Amino acid sequence: MDMTYSYGSNPITKTDYPDPDVIFADGVFYLISTTMHFLPGGEILRSYDLINWEHCSYVFDRLDSTDAQRLKDGKYIYGKGMWAATLRYHEGTFYVVFVCNDTHKTYLYRANAVEGPWTKSEIEGFYHDCSLLFDEGRAFLVYGNTDIWLTELNENLTGPKEGGLHRLIVSDKGNPNLGYEGSHIYKIFGRYYLFLIHSRRDMWRRTEACFSADSLEGEFTGGDVFDDDLGFRNSGIAQGGIVEGPEGVWHSIMFRDNGAVGRVPILVPITWEKDEAGKPYPVFGESGKASAQLKEINLKPGYEYAPLMGSDDFDYDPAVKFASDKEHYGTFGFKSFWQFNHEPDLDLVGIDSGRLWIKTDKTAENIFHAANTLTQRMEFPADAAEITIDGSELNDGDHAGLCTFQGNYLMVGICKEDGELYAEVASYTNDTGDIWKLGEGPAKTVRKTRLSGNTLRVSVSVVFNDERGDVDAAYAGICECAEYKEFPEEHKLSFRLDHFTGCRFGIYMFSKKVSGGMAFFSKYVKMPKVQ
Repeated sequence: MDMTYSYGSNPITKTDYPDPDVIFADGVFYLISTTMHFLPGGEILRSYDLINWEHCSYVFDRLDSTDAQRLKDGKYIYGKGMWAATLRYHEGTFYVVFVCNDTHKTYLYRANAVEGPWTKSEIEGFYHDCSLLFDEGRAFLVYGNTDIWLTELNENLTGPKEGGLHRLIVSDKGNPNLGYEGSHIYKIFGRYYLFLIHSRRDMWRRTEACFSADSLEGEFTGGDVFDDDLGFRNSGIAQGGIVEGPEGVWHSIMFRDNGAVGRVPILVPITWEKDEAGKPYPVFGESGKASAQLKEINLKPGYEYAPLMGSDDFDYDPAVKFASDKEHYGTFGFKSFWQFNHEPDLDLVGIDSGRLWIKTDKTAENIFHAANTLTQRMEFPADAAEITIDGSELNDGDHAGLCTFQGNYLMVGICKEDGELYAEVASYTNDTGDIWKLGEGPAKTVRKTRLSGNTLRVSVSVVFNDERGDVDAAYAGICECAEYKEFPEEHKLSFRLDHFTGCRFGIYMFSKKVSGGMAFFSKYVKMPKVQ
């Protein structure tokens, strides 16, 4: 057949899509990624060439609506929530399985179409980084950390099968860094192949391993098959699914730690060779190395992909859009590139006459506890956004604006004190020394000037991996006399495990003293890259 090709470069999305799993179904590639505490969750992307991707659907709007998932009573699920899903298409049904690290449950979603609707159920037990395998009328989960287990499921997929296969298949005990996890199991060429992530033992560096066996009862043998990082901070590239596309062409999509922007997906071709026993084994990339430049078969030439991030004029009715166009407005009726920091309270956030509004019903000391924060991903190597804030209905102690939403954050916006409105730039850096611990306490004010009116246009710009080579930084700006003034103070960004996600833009509103205040936002513009 005549081939049309797409050209691109790694990383393929240049933004935070960790723990990818990928399938090819009915001529389309689909990818699911970890979404953790952000809701709606379980985002699935779509592609016709493996290089360009667009939003397709969310698997769930809410999970269990616990107090922690709703940011109630001081509880939260930062760094928890939905982890490392497995995506499968089997006999006309799409399946998504994942664990939730705050409820300690395993969830199974099914749909006849990847766009949904998705039906939720649970699988008894907790299966870390699980991979779902259908094989000759049976179903299995492979899962675990350091010790990797295989468990047969009952025919209803509600729990382990009584008397079914349950065994330890590989172990990485003694690894001083990261033991095997991120399971992806497949049946290929009549054999079973298990792909895993772990770290090298002599240093911290993510590495991909593969083990194979002739049967699920047999011995899985193998080891490391890919150790590369495309020259970025000794990060390593690993953990992801493999997929066979048209013409028998195979690829893997794995992630690389990319500093504060998050864990970005890398596309690596796979070829199959035979060992001394004549059994196929996978070869990643060219001589075990990834390529920065990509050339892939394009199954839909001329197709225009919807952006994964973008501007928003907030000139639509969320209720109408959610009912009529859930693909493009799947975030409770907001554009699908937005996600809330936790489950939103839709009585406290909405759109009216081209303005986003957020109202508070509790007090909070910082943006981590601010409900209804609307976020979208940032893009490597640089990004910027601006928005207009109306503070006319703020109360004393209220703060509203635009921020870099992560464990160490920069915020720029309006605050109200003693009946007066101020332009505010504030910065927070977690100095506890514990990268897992969420920060407490307020941000430190960097600049504050009194406003003469009620509105202010602000900007946030970020540079990832700047000319110093290993620094990610953010800068705040304010529009004065129709021109932006970017302030020189640098706020350093970092990927922390308290959020366990890449840095995002966030539109925030919170009240330190008394609840009930309201902020209005308009004309969010994602600006051209600043680098």
